[in-house]
Amino acid sequence: MKRLFTMMSLLVLASMILTACGGGAAPTQAPAATEAPAATEMPATEAPAATEAPATGECTDELGCVTIAPDEPVHIAYWGVLSGADSSLGEDSKRGVEIAIDDKGGKILGHDILLTTEDAGCTPEGGATAAAKLATDTSLVGLIGSSCSDETVGGIATLTNAGLTTISPSNTRPALSDPNRGPDYAGYLRTAHSDAFQGKAVAEFAYNVLGARKAATLHDGSSYAQALQQVFADNFTALGGEIVAQEAVAKDATDMKPVLTTIAAAKPDFFYYPVFVAVGGYVTAQIRDVPGLETVPIAGSDGIFTADLLKGAGPNVKGMYLSSPDFSAFTGDYAGFIEKHKAKYGGSTLSTFHAHAYDAANILFAALEKVAVVGADGTVTVGRKALRDAIYATKDFKGITGNLSCSPSGDCGAPVIAIYQVENADPASWNPADAANPNPKKVYP
Repeated sequence: MKRLFTMMSLLVLASMILTACGGGAAPTQAPAATEAPAATEMPATEAPAATEAPATGECTDELGCVTIAPDEPVHIAYWGVLSGADSSLGEDSKRGVEIAIDDKGGKILGHDILLTTEDAGCTPEGGATAAAKLATDTSLVGLIGSSCSDETVGGIATLTNAGLTTISPSNTRPALSDPNRGPDYAGYLRTAHSDAFQGKAVAEFAYNVLGARKAATLHDGSSYAQALQQVFADNFTALGGEIVAQEAVAKDATDMKPVLTTIAAAKPDFFYYPVFVAVGGYVTAQIRDVPGLETVPIAGSDGIFTADLLKGAGPNVKGMYLSSPDFSAFTGDYAGFIEKHKAKYGGSTLSTFHAHAYDAANILFAALEKVAVVGADGTVTVGRKALRDAIYATKDFKGITGNLSCSPSGDCGAPVIAIYQVENADPASWNPADAANPNPKKVYP
């Protein structure tokens, strides 16, 4: 028994020696050997280190990052009104963005620039729908838009909360950049002026130049029109004038005779309706048929600064006043922009804010170039909060519309306003940039 125990011990010891030397281990290690490359040699085990090692890797931005692969485009979007009666406003600004892209050679950071669009319909509901679509697109780097203040009211919370930042070329409602605006507006800036300046300019023109003392206003229910007519009213009364009527109609109204009859009864000597195109056309076409309003000076603003107004208004539009950014006060190469526009689109600009859209796009591009991290393979990583902060930090940017600096509440525009007068009711004659024969023509200041 003792001899048997001794022999068994020797066998166990021999087995242990062979195992330590690798002999006899192959049969038990074979299955692991087939998996070993995947576990120890293939890129899968190195992927975390590869993601963390480059500067473009791990995202530490509090709003997240957009990663653009070497063969992918830098994706930006324009959102605004691109259909219906007010489409010229949105299309005009979209063209400004397209020319800005052309001037970059269609590329940035070695990548093609992809521009997509969302039609927001110039309503809060349309803005909400467009924003919901944009917010789900994780490839988006930044936005230009919206066109109408109502669109921003409806959509900005969704965009801001998705980490996106948008620069509007044409929103003018004062509250959008009020210093006391809420956190939902953190992702919003604009290159357009505030109507705090536009309404004041129209009031001064009416009171000081035309000698008006009794004014009436009309709005179409949009946040833009409501706010602008009120700014005008406040400034007109501050100058010593009287507001004798403040009326409203729906944006889809067509029969303006009842509201115009009410306004006529107040006997104004100046009538201001800063509405959008459809209402503006109907009001202008019908106003001279209402007793008491046959000769009253009439005025609108940038919402109807388009040849589309002339199409709907007919002959009554001749002599009408329209406020707008002062194109002659632009300090950049606006003439050069107009030449590019003619070459690309074959006609005059459609509305007011093409240059502001061009500047908005270039502010976005400059901020993107400042904060983007480009990897050795061409991969681009953009922190959303870093991009937003860089846009807000814009200072003395040399744009077409002026030297632009962005305030902490998102105002980046140069608020220089002029009053123009329609010289010719023919829509084909619309060309405010024509130095020799402009229509409409600047009359103030």
